Amino acid sequence: MPFAPQLASSHWVDSVMKTLTPDQRVAQLFMVAAYSNRKRIDEDSVSTLVQQYGVGGLIFFQGGPVRQSKLVNRYQSQAKVPLLVAMDGEWGVGMRLDSTTRFPYQMSMGGIRDNQLLYTMGQEIARQFKRLGMHVNFAPVVDVNNNANNPVIGFRSWGENRENVTEKSYQYMKGMQDAGVLAVAKHFPGHGDTDTDSHLALPLIRVDQRRIDTLELFPFRSLMRRGLGGVMIAHLNIPALDSTGMPSTLSKPIVTGLLKQKLGFEGMVFTDAMNMKGVISKYPPGDADVRAILAGNDILEFSRNIPLALRMVREAINKGLINQEEIDTRCRKVLALKQWAGLNHYKPINLKNLYQDLNTPHANYLTRRLSELSVTLLRNQNKLLPLQRLDTLRLATLTIGTKDTTFFQRMVADYAPVQHFWLPATASLNELTAMRETLKPYNTVLIGVNNLGSLPATNFGVTPEVNVMLHELVGQKQKMIVSVFGNAYSLSRIRDLDRADAVLLAYQESQNAQEVTAEIIFGGLGATGKLPVTVSSRYPIGAGLTTQGGIRLAYSYPEAARMNNNLEARVDSIVNGAIAAKALPGAEVLIARKGVVVLRKSYGTHSFADAPAQAGKSSRPVRNTDIYDLASVTKVSAALPSLMKLQDEGKFNPDMTMGQVFPEFKGTNKNDLKLRDVLTHQARLKAWIPFWQNYVKKDGTLRHRFFHADSSRRYPLPVARNIWARKDFPARIHKAIGGSPLNDKPGYVYSDLSFIMYPAFVQAASGQTIDQFAQQNFYKPLGATTLGYNPTRRFPLARIVPTEYDSLFRKQQLHGTVHDEGAALLGGLSGHAGLFADANDLAKLVQMYAWNGRYGGQQLIKPETLAEYERCQFCPDNRRGLGFDRPATNPAVNASKNASQSSFGHTGFTGTYWWVEPKEDLVVIFLSNRVNPTRRNNKISSLNVRTNILQVAIEAAQKVGKASVESAVPKE
Repeated sequence: MPFAPQLASSHWVDSVMKTLTPDQRVAQLFMVAAYSNRKRIDEDSVSTLVQQYGVGGLIFFQGGPVRQSKLVNRYQSQAKVPLLVAMDGEWGVGMRLDSTTRFPYQMSMGGIRDNQLLYTMGQEIARQFKRLGMHVNFAPVVDVNNNANNPVIGFRSWGENRENVTEKSYQYMKGMQDAGVLAVAKHFPGHGDTDTDSHLALPLIRVDQRRIDTLELFPFRSLMRRGLGGVMIAHLNIPALDSTGMPSTLSKPIVTGLLKQKLGFEGMVFTDAMNMKGVISKYPPGDADVRAILAGNDILEFSRNIPLALRMVREAINKGLINQEEIDTRCRKVLALKQWAGLNHYKPINLKNLYQDLNTPHANYLTRRLSELSVTLLRNQNKLLPLQRLDTLRLATLTIGTKDTTFFQRMVADYAPVQHFWLPATASLNELTAMRETLKPYNTVLIGVNNLGSLPATNFGVTPEVNVMLHELVGQKQKMIVSVFGNAYSLSRIRDLDRADAVLLAYQESQNAQEVTAEIIFGGLGATGKLPVTVSSRYPIGAGLTTQGGIRLAYSYPEAARMNNNLEARVDSIVNGAIAAKALPGAEVLIARKGVVVLRKSYGTHSFADAPAQAGKSSRPVRNTDIYDLASVTKVSAALPSLMKLQDEGKFNPDMTMGQVFPEFKGTNKNDLKLRDVLTHQARLKAWIPFWQNYVKKDGTLRHRFFHADSSRRYPLPVARNIWARKDFPARIHKAIGGSPLNDKPGYVYSDLSFIMYPAFVQAASGQTIDQFAQQNFYKPLGATTLGYNPTRRFPLARIVPTEYDSLFRKQQLHGTVHDEGAALLGGLSGHAGLFADANDLAKLVQMYAWNGRYGGQQLIKPETLAEYERCQFCPDNRRGLGFDRPATNPAVNASKNASQSSFGHTGFTGTYWWVEPKEDLVVIFLSNRVNPTRRNNKISSLNVRTNILQVAIEAAQKVGKASVESAVPKE
């Protein structure tokens, strides 16, 4: 329930009042500034004010959550009456404290249409306040910002429309107060139409009373009617309300006459900081404090000199200027607020798990979601966005204003191959000319304008050089997409935006804002934001285009896909347990639901620290961009999609025979084998053939006529480091497969042999090698940069995760070359093994399967073809689809107990795995190198690591419950 001044007559308030001297009652009206990032002498000075003078409260500024909480506990233990603790947390505690959640600025959210999310934000901010032992938030800012040159409000306001400001402020306010934290609307009677910073001087408001009543006071009046608990008075000179020139904080006509009497506000009235030049430039400390009390304020914030202020207030009381009864009434009101906040049952802050309790998955999701709804698309010529046909684009990013790789650039790289470039905001003409030449090979350039400012006096950080750069770059034959990571008003200072092909406004430079902007560009998300202010005639309030989302993967948190927020913790437990058990040195997990990547996390290291290959050196931590040997996952990630594509083209179908597909098998025992039986592993083919054993001597050394230390026309096939194989190995292996016997008995036997042959068929049918065919038809359209064979040709070795130490054949640590011996003899190019990828790029291919062959707006495989390959062909005797694996009778083999019979996927010998659960719209990918340092380690299977992760993912989807962020509807 909202704060009620009636609590001032409660038993607890009465009992405390009896213990306070008249001077201590005055002290209860003061809140002093505190910091958790300053020296011990500063902390001790606050202790003195608490112990010696009995101040009523604290307002915390910069620092950290643990340090601040320790100080709060210290100060509370020293206080005779529990202290009221406050903060300016307009965008949450992260506005002041490091390592905590920072919600978007109010103006960033001014154009979102789902106001109910702001109620949820208010609740979450209040939860964090209470966890930190705080009771009052000096928020929301309800100023209607109708002056683009406002130097102090600007991005802190919801915008220029009074109704929009009011409704958003109400939701934020009610969310906080319903959760037990007092909301303080500011800055009364309205700070939105100023061109002076009240921190530096006293702003003059040059409008009449009617305008103030209909515009500035509109949000305050509405919120007061609906339970607003607190109001902060601004330092303003408003002749229409007080002709004396008195700062509004010290003005009785404004504080008492207008706020308390005319508007009837009975809640808590706070001054703005009493150390600001807007008040003390004319009225020095002490004098200003007396005048603030005379004006009718209940609590004075950040008084510059507490001992002086208390002495001068006492003198004013003694002189009869201030009535002690009025002091007592306000003291009771302060105590009533303390009781409302629960301080009558004060408990110290528990420091255990403080960081985790503040940075919850829900908090992370909520700030991400608010950013998603905020980013505004202002220009989109010829519906360029979301970008289509990635295989036709030559992408570059250009960041103006910073020399470091930005979050925006990293997210762009998650979607497509791209080259990054940078220019300073004050680039020289030579630098600009050179950059223009550098960008010429690219047909699409994504420009990010970064490191902007918030002040109109500095042109919002838009330098003349920035405008010269944009003038020279936009309007060329290339497609230019400009993203502005800064204040909305900065758009009016950036020239030539109307010549760009697309323009996006992200409002700020946070990680969320930058990543979300990239997601909108590529269609992971749709654009929905609207401008909350008028920037120019071209970009008026309400401007904002919409685009389609969900055509590519998006990135968020479990809550975004209606999954239980304990998902990450449960996956952490499984993977960290597997690493501790030495089942694998490291791994990456990616889980997506409804096209949203909700978990993408790496664990462990590339190798065990005690592995022989690691002697004397530390192993590299696994990163999300690391590339893994996919082993048998190659079958369903290269060979199988190629076959399906050829079937769509009428060049293949599973009812053909091996003799029809492979001419060399005519007249052999493979001639009449149907591909439907072959692809379901029931065609009596041998499981595998150890081809390599025919090419080593009895002592295990390589037969030199088949291998060479250097590549040449005769030895072009890479087998391992400094080992190159003869070019006739593919023919030799194909011949060996053709001559191999069939199994004596029919039935299911998992076999590599046909998949070794499919690249030859793909080349014969398409004229391209399998890597070329897969790249052209799948990996490039998907933007899957890392998916491919022989990764050392494209990526540094440090990015590739090592596999086994091969002690039998190649006698070396395998790193960057395929683990499978048969695929190695084929130069790493096979249909059964040889493919490498990182989890993100593999997820694009798997999501394409989950989306019935469609991704990025392109139908890459016909839905009916994919459906045929996914379904069980010979159930119940054989679980397999065509190439795809499906749940086994024993769920520990390949799926989990909750996996449906419509689910499908594949496992890889090196410890890789992906699985699709259509019933939950779920994709699970697990990449590891469990064969490092030896394949004899099979703990990954005995511990059911991969299937357990699938199980917790399914449970997280099934057990999420009915409640969600969007359903949290406030009740008046």
